[in-house]
Amino acid sequence: MIYDISMTISNNVQVYKNKPEKKVHIGVDSDFEHGSVYESWLKMNLHSGTHIDMPKHVSKEGSTSDSFDIESCLGDAIVLDFSSLEDHISKVELQRFEIREKDFVILKTKNSFSEEFLPNFTYLDESGSLYLKNLGVVGVGTDGLGIERNQPGHPTHHNLLDYGIHILEGLRLKDVPHGRYDLICLPLKIENVEALPARVYLKTKK
Repeated sequence: MIYDISMTISNNVQVYKNKPEKKVHIGVDSDFEHGSVYESWLKMNLHSGTHIDMPKHVSKEGSTSDSFDIESCLGDAIVLDFSSLEDHISKVELQRFEIREKDFVILKTKNSFSEEFLPNFTYLDESGSLYLKNLGVVGVGTDGLGIERNQPGHPTHHNLLDYGIHILEGLRLKDVPHGRYDLICLPLKIENVEALPARVYLKTKK
């Protein structure tokens, strides 16, 4: 079975903190009433919808999409169900699961059950990010539009991105059970930016 765990891009898609400047705008340049073709346009912040963060997002000297390796987001993934947690995911919660080196860890939380932005979204705290870094995971995905909140200096981002561990935000995991999957993450090919919108799938293991 294949799960599409991407957000649908629309004018009403949720955006971080409901900031007006992050709202997605889809419009029409021409239609069949005013011409012979139909053409639309899209304006969006690269951190709206499902996307991958690059190190440049939090580090002035960090790398951009130019160094992104598509193979790094294809492979083994494990979905961990934290939907009963109200606030944050720490090392203590993560230790309850069998996470392997080279896993792409995907965090399912209460965020997947709301199509509205949750100001108090469940996030990965500093201790959790350090634990995953030390395990040697290749990436961390979350169903929030941010992987952390209310942590001065963005330690969760730094503990992952500074060590080449991908951050994948804005996933939709409501119907995805806990377990192991094959991850297929296909970002847009955009030059020299700090985030890439992506279409993401999980395929059940045979």
